[in-house]
Amino acid sequence: MTEKTTWEYATVPLIVHATKQILDQWGSDGWELVQVLVMPEGNLVAYLKRPKA
Repeated sequence: MTEKTTWEYATVPLIVHATKQILDQWGSDGWELVQVLVMPEGNLVAYLKRPKA
């Protein structure tokens, strides 16, 4: 029987002029981008996940 993957999640505010650098840093730490939302105020928020160790 295979083990079920459990996840941990992070919510990260994104700065428009540094979006790629922020996502690259989180990606190098093993986080996978799930979604980016534009909040009513116009701010960007990224939702990320990675398997729990």
